[in-house]
Order: sequence, then C-alpha cells, then structure tokens
Amino acid sequence: MKSALLTTCGIVFVLVTALAAYGESNLAGQVLAEINLARTNPAAYAGFLRQFRTQFQGKNYRQPDSPVLVQTTEGVRAVDEAIRVLSRQKPLQPLSWSDGLSAAAAELVGDEGGSGETGHQGRTSGSPQARIERHGTWQGRIGESIGYGPDKARAMVMQLIVDDAVPDRGHRKSIFTPAYRTAGVACGPHSRYGTMCTIDFAAGFRER
Repeated sequence: MKSALLTTCGIVFVLVTALAAYGESNLAGQVLAEINLARTNPAAYAGFLRQFRTQFQGKNYRQPDSPVLVQTTEGVRAVDEAIRVLSRQKPLQPLSWSDGLSAAAAELVGDEGGSGETGHQGRTSGSPQARIERHGTWQGRIGESIGYGPDKARAMVMQLIVDDAVPDRGHRKSIFTPAYRTAGVACGPHSRYGTMCTIDFAAGFRER
C-alpha cells in the first residue's frame, strides 16, 4: 500500500533582514548531508541541539553572528523533547540522493519563492504527489517536508527536527522514518521568510 506524509514548517521573524547570498544547489546537498548525519548518528545531533538550546532567551533565539531574532511557540520545551528522542533513536541508513525527487522539490520552491506563499499545494505545480510523479515512479511511500527561514543547512535541519508548533512532529518523523531510502532537496530564496527548502522522500523511486 502506498502512503503519503506531508508536513510543513515555518517561523516568524521578529527582525527582518536582507536575504544572505548562497548557492541554492549547494545548500540542498548540504541539507541532505545533515539529514543523513542525523539519521546515522542521532546521538551526535542531540549534542548539536544541546548547543542550540543555549541560544534561547525565553521563547526566542538568535543564531550566532545573526541579527535575526527568531520567535518560537514552544521555546526550549520542544528542543528538550527532540534531545530526548534523538538520545534514544537508533541509527538508520543514510538516504541516497535522487535527481528526480530534487526536481519535484524544485517545482515547489519555484512556485512559492517569489509569491511568499507556504504549504504543499503549489499554485502551478500542484500537489506533492503530482510533482513527484512527473519525474518518476515511486514505491512504498512518499513524504514531503518544507522548512522556511534558515539559510544554513544545520540550522534548517535542526528546525525540522525540533518541529516547534507542529503537534505530530511530522518533520522529525519524516527524517527518522526507516522506510525512506532516497530523497531529493531543493532550496531557494523566499520573499517572506528569506529561504526555503523542500525535501521529498520516498521508500523507492525510479526516475523517468
């Protein structure tokens, strides 16, 4: 049976600054590398989260060397929960890179980047399943996660793992789903949040 899991994640900026320049394709590769580090060595990633926790002032935090103050809903409670989960998480195999899934993810980035919209339903690209199926055939299950805000790979992946204000922690679950074996990532500028990354996951994928 095929199934699809879709999750989104956004943050609110208290202070808006100009978008930092970066190479989108390079960021996408770095995001998958960080996801694979979290999957293969969750205990090490729990250590990164402990360090991240020290950046909080109440429910807000500021990344090192950044003037942007990020407001969260749950504060350190969500970070502490993520640390506990990762401390118990068994290592998983890394995800292989898929050009087809990356192309599907890039369609949504192109859709939302200029408009500032959020969510899985692209104005022109349609649903995650429709985007993925334009680029190949998937097996088992698929999922999509979207992160908005951070322009550094580790910060983006930590945001997804902490999953502030997402009751079912769907981003975290996607990253640590054993059934997923491949993924594609696309990142780019977003007119509202600065940066966005879309990650499309699949248990199996055959490109066209």
